[in-house]
Amino acid sequence: MKDFHVVGIGNAMVDILAEASDGFLADNGVGKGIMQLIDMDRAIELYAAIGPAREISGGSAANTIAGIAQLGGRTAYIGKVKDDQLGAIFAHDLRAQGAVYETHLAPKAHADETGRCIVLVTPDGERSMNTYLGVTEHLTPADIDEDQIAGAEWIYLEGYRFDGPESHEAFAKAIAAAKQSGGRVALTLSDPFCVERHRDAFRKMIAEDIDLLFANRAEICSMYQTEDYEAALAKGAADMEILACTDGENGAHILTGEARWHAPAEAVEIVDATGAGDLFAGAFLWAITHGFTLETAGRMGCVAASEVISHIGARPEADLRAMFRERGLL
Repeated sequence: MKDFHVVGIGNAMVDILAEASDGFLADNGVGKGIMQLIDMDRAIELYAAIGPAREISGGSAANTIAGIAQLGGRTAYIGKVKDDQLGAIFAHDLRAQGAVYETHLAPKAHADETGRCIVLVTPDGERSMNTYLGVTEHLTPADIDEDQIAGAEWIYLEGYRFDGPESHEAFAKAIAAAKQSGGRVALTLSDPFCVERHRDAFRKMIAEDIDLLFANRAEICSMYQTEDYEAALAKGAADMEILACTDGENGAHILTGEARWHAPAEAVEIVDATGAGDLFAGAFLWAITHGFTLETAGRMGCVAASEVISHIGARPEADLRAMFRERGLL
């Protein structure tokens, strides 16, 4: 038995969540429903403009790892924060979920700060993310713990983390360590604009190393440069062993080889869509590392996604296993 079911690598962030109107987004030059990279000055400007806010540990892959840990999976996370207040909040919250987090902190003297994402939630539940990467942008191959990676059944790579000077090298080191130890590799595409920035690198990685790809409708269509969703799914299924693609209120499609399953979405009032894909991936990975079928994994993913969009914040607040039991999935 390996030490970990899943080790995640991603942008270690603290989310700053605030409600905002569509007018506020327009007045402040915020693109709705996407992630925009910003610098520290822009982060300060936006923070001053928003109303009351909550600070909650986030980061896409970190949310996924927190979800797996909450379900009882053995997890670890690699992502960089600074030795500052937000860095301490991030580390505490992740460890409190039961995940191992041992990435070396950037020193107090570092010019950048712990990354934060200002998430503006409009009345329709859509989230518009404004991300200051800070020190998490400086994750390097030296931060990749090869022993942790070798001790994992799966590693989970966050597409957002490709925005960094040494990110590609860090991912390559992690993939090599996983493959050499018999581990498997999952990637999430994260965002259609992230795909546009790194399409060629993602395609190379998918062709050579990826066993499981997580995406949503916009991301998979961006990856294969088509507006035909079915065509994009077919191309994705041909490129890797397992494709798990979410489609909002239409649920999710799971494809492997010639087989395909549809997992229906759960009926729920959307309060904040932040983290829906992250928790879908978390429940899915927990399921497949605990002997469940891909079809059941997809259904569990949709249940977990429904839980996280029913409240503010991207970490689960309800007992996911109890929700699975209520639906006859456990």
